[in-house]
Amino acid sequence: MMGRTHALTGWCAGLALAPAVGAGTVHQAVVFAATTAGFALLPDLDHPGASASRLFGWLTGALSWLLRRLSAGVYALTKGPRDEKVTGTHRHLSHTVLFAAGLGAATSAGCSAGGLWAVLAVLLLGLLLAESALGDWLLPVYGGAVAWWFFTAPPDREGQLAEISGWLGVAVAAGCFVHCLGDSLTESGCPFLFPLPIAGETWYEIRPPKPLRLRTGKKVETRLVFPLFAVAAVLLVPGVWDWLAGTAEQLFVPPDAQTATP
Repeated sequence: MMGRTHALTGWCAGLALAPAVGAGTVHQAVVFAATTAGFALLPDLDHPGASASRLFGWLTGALSWLLRRLSAGVYALTKGPRDEKVTGTHRHLSHTVLFAAGLGAATSAGCSAGGLWAVLAVLLLGLLLAESALGDWLLPVYGGAVAWWFFTAPPDREGQLAEISGWLGVAVAAGCFVHCLGDSLTESGCPFLFPLPIAGETWYEIRPPKPLRLRTGKKVETRLVFPLFAVAAVLLVPGVWDWLAGTAEQLFVPPDAQTATP
């Protein structure tokens, strides 16, 4: 999948998960979803040309190189008798549920130990990753959500910080997992169930039947999948359904019926 599709599916997943983690207001859901959208791009750090690898120049380029070396080493040690003869760099270690869960747990632990600066670092990284794929419109939306949160939050700043720290691990893990699900719909598939052996392969590429596989960047993704998720991204914002229902009632229900009493 293209980077913007990964980010948009991560955004939708974040909005859907936000109420489950307690981020029930609009501004909380926006912050949570933007973080999930950003980290839905992170697994592609194992490709030197990906936006995640180019985000901070030589720094993320070096991290990409290290991840590729690590992924290749793990692949060489764990590949099954029927696994392909490939380098094991792109779409391997970082494209697994194990990686998503591990990074989410590490994020939660790091934010709990590092306090405010660790939380801000994760939020900023998620925002910059998401903005690089979805566009600059995200910056004022995110900034407005943070400002709203700051001015309407209760005075218990430490409690708010602890709450955000708990969310971030879920957001990071969910973003990486959604990326794997997206890649599993493509022609190449995704070995996200590693190290579970399937049909003699430790790195078995999960993918749908051939007629249902997506070709990255082609018409089905750009003209169908991306627009559908763009609509979902709006409909999943807290309060949108209530607003639509109220608007529909005003437009289609006669005024006398609205004011009638039983």
